[in-house]
Amino acid sequence: MTTTLKAEITVPKSVRRKAGFKPGDRLEFKVSDRTITITPKLTQDEIQDEREMRDPKIRAFIKKGYPEFLAGKSRPIEELFAERAAGTVKRRRQKA
Repeated sequence: MTTTLKAEITVPKSVRRKAGFKPGDRLEFKVSDRTITITPKLTQDEIQDEREMRDPKIRAFIKKGYPEFLAGKSRPIEELFAERAAGTVKRRRQKA
């Protein structure tokens, strides 16, 4: 791969596919010494989702509901939000 006179670089299709880049994706470039890292530029909603997924409380809440999801059980999202807001979510005690 070489750069053009305009310093443009064409990323091969196989590399774009492996990275999951699609036409129209916004990308972010980070440079460290002579290394360039290209990552998808996240929207504000995606950034918030990433932060929430790192929150141990939210991860535990999702993990708790996963068996019900696998069993095909569901409930309206409004009910879940009301339960969370009311603080009636039962928490398991850790055994010492």
